[in-house]
Amino acid sequence: MATSGDAEPFEWNSGELIFPFDVKNGRLRQRRIVPAGDKASTPGDSSGVEVAIQCSGENSPDQGMKSGTGQPGVRLLFAGHKEEARPGGKRLVCTHTDEKLKLRVESVYEAFDAIPVVRRYCRVINEGSSPVGIEFLSSAMLHGLADPEKYDRELRIHVAFNSWMSEGQWHKLRPSEMGFVENERTSGSQARAGSVGSWSTERYLPMAMAENTKLGLIWFWQIEHNGSWYWEISNVSARSNNADDVYAYLGGPDDLHAAAWKNLKPGETYQTVPVALGCLRGGFSEAIEVLTRYRRAACIQPRKDNAKCSVIFNDYMNCLWGDPTEAKELPLIASAAKAGCEYFVIDAGWYAEANEDWSQTIGAWEPSATRWPRGLKFVLDQVRQVGMVPGLWLEPEVAGAKSQLAKKPDNWFLMRHGKRVLKNSRYMLDFRNPEVRSYLDQVIARLVNEYGVGYIKMDYNVDTLQGTELNADSFGQGLLEHNRAHLAWLEGILSRYPDLTIENCGSGGGRMDYAMLSRLQLQSMTDQENYLKLPAILVGASAAVLPEQLAIWSYPLANANADHASFNMVTAMMCRIHQSGRLDSLSAAVAAQVSEGIRIYKDTLRKHIPTAVPFYPLGMPDVTDSDAPIALGMRSPDQILIGIWRIDGAASITMQAPIQNPKLLYPADLGISVDSVEGGFRVNFPRTHMACLVTAHPRM
Repeated sequence: MATSGDAEPFEWNSGELIFPFDVKNGRLRQRRIVPAGDKASTPGDSSGVEVAIQCSGENSPDQGMKSGTGQPGVRLLFAGHKEEARPGGKRLVCTHTDEKLKLRVESVYEAFDAIPVVRRYCRVINEGSSPVGIEFLSSAMLHGLADPEKYDRELRIHVAFNSWMSEGQWHKLRPSEMGFVENERTSGSQARAGSVGSWSTERYLPMAMAENTKLGLIWFWQIEHNGSWYWEISNVSARSNNADDVYAYLGGPDDLHAAAWKNLKPGETYQTVPVALGCLRGGFSEAIEVLTRYRRAACIQPRKDNAKCSVIFNDYMNCLWGDPTEAKELPLIASAAKAGCEYFVIDAGWYAEANEDWSQTIGAWEPSATRWPRGLKFVLDQVRQVGMVPGLWLEPEVAGAKSQLAKKPDNWFLMRHGKRVLKNSRYMLDFRNPEVRSYLDQVIARLVNEYGVGYIKMDYNVDTLQGTELNADSFGQGLLEHNRAHLAWLEGILSRYPDLTIENCGSGGGRMDYAMLSRLQLQSMTDQENYLKLPAILVGASAAVLPEQLAIWSYPLANANADHASFNMVTAMMCRIHQSGRLDSLSAAVAAQVSEGIRIYKDTLRKHIPTAVPFYPLGMPDVTDSDAPIALGMRSPDQILIGIWRIDGAASITMQAPIQNPKLLYPADLGISVDSVEGGFRVNFPRTHMACLVTAHPRM
């Protein structure tokens, strides 16, 4: 291990990235991260702390609300670094110490072979005899992102807003448009995004990019946590009011933004949430391609369903709307099987008695007697008899306010100010309590072993916000421990039932993060009820979730025609099909479009999805703009697939794309045509509200 006596600059080559460091007065400083072989960073360039940490009672070096430095972060002494081999890559560990507070801080960089991404996290160990309060601790830092006094001219930030039913809405913004305003000095403001609570993607996706248009570099990151998180971009000065570095702070919950103060007792270790970060020469699409490769290499388990991309029918959207009965389900089961579906999922309401407000009574997870006169198992057996796997909706993290489960002691629930946290008529269970986990283990065992359930739509229709005070240093620390206990519970479920498929849902895309998706097989993308808005959501969400995990609705309406049905199908066929709608009452023409779309998906498309990478022939769409056309590409080793949607705009859509021999794949019988043009192709739609899939091969 190198020691703090190393005064010379050094670099760590992850294989695809260069991490340059200076050692100044025994303190480690990180410079601009660049792609391997790039010389954009040289000694003397701007640099900053390798770890940002603020402890209670310490004089913060910054006057404002920023998190780019902190104390003892600025004064930490560099104790050395070491490189280790790990499966599929290597690891760098940099160690710091603080004599005053008796802290040891370790920064971990995990590299992955042939991918310009590392996973970063930090841990701090209290080696003293007194507790230390941790107010913030970075998971990762980036430095040298732009000229510290002219950044608004150089830097563009890619960020995705993620409102309910309008998920994945990407914007490319100047720093000043996010609040980081140039003043030719050190700024008191910052560009920032974050989330507080257990809906990790309630306002933003937990990822972003900083693109330096002058240097031609783009840095990108993904915060892998199912709770509170925060990042900021600002500038900082080491010696005066004149800024000398533009940095990005990336991390999980902290005291200022998420009420997550940690009282680190002697001998204890505190570890941040992981963050994936990368850099390349290129732009948004190239960064998404790299993140897609990283997610497959590092973030998902080898599950059967992700490899097969099974077709799922769910009875909720524009179908039964949470009011299932035996009489309604039996014809739907037959129709879904005939259409080619492979899972049949009964959504919310299966446990509620007729005319009961099920949101206030959920928690027992026993079938309703009034809805299933011959028992729920009878209906699930019908699903199996026609060759599909049965599934059920579950919201296991809560207890309805009027449920029997709500009678459990307070230590079963999240608590604030001496009261249970009540949201949307639900109390929130505390997964740190082993009795809670044991109870839910029994629920899962009953559904799988007694009812033969092979699929669970695991929903979550509340947000804890700050967290819980019970047995916690702070609200946010209680939530962090609960979040981690919840992940451990999911891991246990899937280890016991390796063939069980679990869908991640949080009122659609409210918890669309790679802490959850590194455990669960699918992501429910949205609750959007207007199918014309689904393509814009799909395109944006494809930048955040692997195609084989990204499920989106197809729900032909009762009065749909063939155009509308095929529009629905094109949207769903790009990734994972969540089929819904009253398939038992569709016209023959509409039913034919659904069946043909599912057939093509199963026979031709889905084998390519687990290796596909998204690209964006028309850029990122706006869910509020119905005049602009929308397109999404999926490039796999053996096929290029492009979906094109016309909503209310022009009849002809021309796209520049490096392909040859474009061919209309679906729908083939509605008058849509495809013509080759110089540098790409043109699609002609005879009517509004139409969509199609085009296949092609790369131009050699």
